[in-house]
Amino acid sequence: MMKPLFLNIYFHESGAEILKALRAPEYIVPTLVLPVAFYLFFAFAMPGAGTENARYLLATYGVFAVMGPSIFGFGVGVANERDRGWLKLKRASPSPSLSYIAAKITVTLIFASLALIPIYLAAGFGAHIALPRGQWVMLLGIHLLSVIPFVLIGLTLGFSLGSNAAIAVSNIAFLGMSALGGLWIPTFLFPPLMQKISVSLPSYQLAEIALSIVGANANAGAPRMPLHNLTIVAIMTAFLAVLAYWAWAKQRN
Repeated sequence: MMKPLFLNIYFHESGAEILKALRAPEYIVPTLVLPVAFYLFFAFAMPGAGTENARYLLATYGVFAVMGPSIFGFGVGVANERDRGWLKLKRASPSPSLSYIAAKITVTLIFASLALIPIYLAAGFGAHIALPRGQWVMLLGIHLLSVIPFVLIGLTLGFSLGSNAAIAVSNIAFLGMSALGGLWIPTFLFPPLMQKISVSLPSYQLAEIALSIVGANANAGAPRMPLHNLTIVAIMTAFLAVLAYWAWAKQRN
């Protein structure tokens, strides 16, 4: 009986989150339009643009596309709701707290998928990148899995900061991990110190996995998901999960 009740609450929570997002075009437009706009510019309009450049950016901009809804959707959204007292009301209601988080993750995955689709279409039809179906599936899988560590970062910021601070810190985290993670410029062009910083970021590790899948990294062979990168991402995700739980528990006290 509890399971159908949870699912019912979860579906209502998800519907409310979708409706809330649709009523905020200032959130939807940047989330869906900016990643593909940047991809089209850097993959097609920049000097030296070509198929290999578009292939490289397909992998990295896929990670970039899911970072927006993951960090801002959680970081700023949760912080706003906490400042307005919505989370206190949720705690006072009989609704399970897990349904609130699960609904937000679902909506994040939906918007991440919508942000990825135009990039994939531009890469396939515009840059004529031909990948076997299995590689497309692997690439989509790793891009959607990228949501998890960034969602945990967003949760930590949302539960720890006020709305104004969350906006500022989320922007710093988003732009910092995008630039230093090699999502815009390959990290081998960075100074040695910046390269060492890059390796410690989830954006870099996830981009390396995606690059291996499309065969665009320096050590590319057969399409694969490098075990060492996956291991590092798993460790980072576990650490971020502990951090997010700590922030969640702290704001409940």
